[in-house]
Amino acid sequence: MFDVQKIRADFPILSQKVNGKPLVYFDNGATSQKPQVVIDAISKYYSEINANIHRGVHTLSQLATDAYEISRNTVQKHLNAKHNHEIIFTSGTTFGINLVANGFGSLLKAGDEVMVSALEHHSNIVPWQFLCERTGAKLVVIPMNLKGELIMSEFDELLSDKTKIVAVNHISNALGTVNPIEYIIKKAHQVGAAVLIDGAQATPHLKPDVQALDCDFYVFSGHKICAPTGVGILYGKEEWLRKLPPYQGGGEMIAEVTFEKTTYADLPHKFEAGTPNISGGIVLGTAIDYMNSIGFENIASYEQELLEYGTKRLLEIEGLTIYGTSENKASVISFNIEGIHPYDIGTIIDKLGIAVRTGHHCAQPIMSFFNIPGTIRASFAFYNTKEEIDIFVEAVKKAHMMLS
Repeated sequence: MFDVQKIRADFPILSQKVNGKPLVYFDNGATSQKPQVVIDAISKYYSEINANIHRGVHTLSQLATDAYEISRNTVQKHLNAKHNHEIIFTSGTTFGINLVANGFGSLLKAGDEVMVSALEHHSNIVPWQFLCERTGAKLVVIPMNLKGELIMSEFDELLSDKTKIVAVNHISNALGTVNPIEYIIKKAHQVGAAVLIDGAQATPHLKPDVQALDCDFYVFSGHKICAPTGVGILYGKEEWLRKLPPYQGGGEMIAEVTFEKTTYADLPHKFEAGTPNISGGIVLGTAIDYMNSIGFENIASYEQELLEYGTKRLLEIEGLTIYGTSENKASVISFNIEGIHPYDIGTIIDKLGIAVRTGHHCAQPIMSFFNIPGTIRASFAFYNTKEEIDIFVEAVKKAHMMLS
C-alpha cells in the first residue's frame, strides 16, 4: 500500500518551515531530498568503518571495501547489467558523459558524426562539442516539435554510416518528455553506432533495464535518487569499456607503473582513478534499496497522478502556457505566465515556502526553440502531495495578481 504520509515521515527536511511557511519542495529535478535511512548510513560509515578502500589489509579497510563493492552489486542488479565490472562509480552524470566523450576521441576521425538531440541538458552537448573540436567530427542534432517531442522521421533521415555515437536523454530535464530510446538504440545499432543514454532525470521515476534496452552506455547521478551529491554511475557494455582508453591517471587504475611504461588495471578500476567518494558509493546502494522498497511501479503511478492533477490545476490560471505536452511525460511541469518573467514568480512563491526552479534549466537550446528566456519548472517526487500542489497553485495565482 502506497502511503505518502508514511513516506514523508522518512524525510526530515519535509517537516521544516521556510520563510515561516511549511516547505513545499518542487525542485526534485535539480536534486531529491534524502530519507533518514540515507542520512544514517552516511553517519554510520564515518562513525564506524571510515577507511580507504581496495588497498588496505587492516580490518576497517576491508569492511569499507566490502560495503563499497556490495553497493556496486546493488547497482548492477538494479540496472540488470550483465557484469558488475560494467558498473563504474563516477562523481555524477556529467563526469560519466565526459569520460565516454573523451574516450571516443581515440576512435573518431574527421567526417565522422556525433548525434545528440534538441532536448539535451548542456552536460550532454558540451562534451560532444569538445570531442568534435578535437577530432574534426561533426555534431548532428535531432530536432524537436512544439510538443517537446523529438521528430523521429528526421532522426531516421540524419542517421547514416557516418554516425558513430548517438547521445540522448531518457527523459528531458526541462520538459519531462520521455524519449523513445528503444527505437533510437535499435536504429542506431543498425548503422553500427554506439548509444549513450543520459538517465539523470529517468532514474528517479523508473528502473532502467540496460540489457533489455541494449544501450551501450547509461549514466545517472545519485543525488537525484535520494543518495548524496558527488556520486554517480556509468554503465558500459564490457566490449565498449575495453575499447575506451582510461579517462584519468593515478592510483587504483594501474596494474604496474615504471618510467618506461605503465599498464592499466582491469575493469572497473581502469576508470576509477584516485580515492573515490567512498561514503557516497556505499550510500548510493542504501538509497537504491530504499527506493526499491517503495517500488518503482508505485512511484510511477503516483507521480502520474500528481502530474495530471498539477497540469489540470495550473491550466486554471489565465495566460499560463505549459511547455512540453508530450503524450509520454514524467512528473515535470515547465510553464510561463504571459508578460511575467519566470524569475519574478519564483522569487515571490519562495517567500511562501515553495521551492521551484526558474531559468533555462541548463537547456538553452530548448528555450531558444520556444523563444523564451526560461520557464518555471515544478518537478514532483513520490513524497509530494496534491495538497502541496494546491498550495503551489494558489501561490502562483497570488504572484500573478501581484505582478500583473
